[in-house]
Amino acid sequence: MQGVPRQGDFTGLAGDYSQYRPDYCPSILNGLFGLLKKRPADVDFVDVGAGTGIWTRMVQAAGVKSAVAVEPNADMRAAGMADSASLAVAWLPGSAEKTGLGDQVADWVTMASSFHWADFESSTREFHRILRPEGRFTALWNPRLIELNPLLMEIEEHLSLYKKNIKRVSSGRSGITDRLTEMLWGSTYFDDVVYLEGRHVIQMSPERYVGAWRSVNDLQAQLGSDNFSKFLRFVESKVASLPFVEATYLTRAWSARRKG
Repeated sequence: MQGVPRQGDFTGLAGDYSQYRPDYCPSILNGLFGLLKKRPADVDFVDVGAGTGIWTRMVQAAGVKSAVAVEPNADMRAAGMADSASLAVAWLPGSAEKTGLGDQVADWVTMASSFHWADFESSTREFHRILRPEGRFTALWNPRLIELNPLLMEIEEHLSLYKKNIKRVSSGRSGITDRLTEMLWGSTYFDDVVYLEGRHVIQMSPERYVGAWRSVNDLQAQLGSDNFSKFLRFVESKVASLPFVEATYLTRAWSARRKG
């Protein structure tokens, strides 16, 4: 295993992230489109903190007018460009706080499993700038519902053997998501905050399940290389003989309308 990544730095993780990470609930995508005042074919879409483009490609496949993926990490961006090489997706370097895009160029701006890394005030100001009137910003995550599968609970609980009180920075069921509704309602830049959630089940091969764990940045940063390697070996031992691992994912989405 390579050196331990810093919190939020996905350099070296792009391959596993691209190949093994899950997608998002299709019903939530349909519901989010319903909040826009335009047909998908008339929507200019921007995905910020796009990673390798898992969510970007889902939206692009729905038939939007244009799709732009903004991603600060060069490794993640390169993987995303490769994965979407045959699609009409423009990839750009940039961040939530400084996208590099012009004023009022988008009808819909999203951050999928990445808004927890952004500065709330700076990023919402930037999204207000690049959105057109009546445009919407959406933050969404797709955490696992591990309590529905005893095996997943056992694996998660095993983490405490390596480090007590681990803080899951990227979890879609804690951190910023605990207060995001109030934060968006209190924002200078957005109103009409709507929350949606939906579930979908993925039957993951053992290889994919372990690969998804390998792509998790916050655990590697907290556990260190040796303990993370030990944890991965434990996970492999628990799932190697299984035909698949059934994981239920909860897509949680907050959509807010641009003020003014």
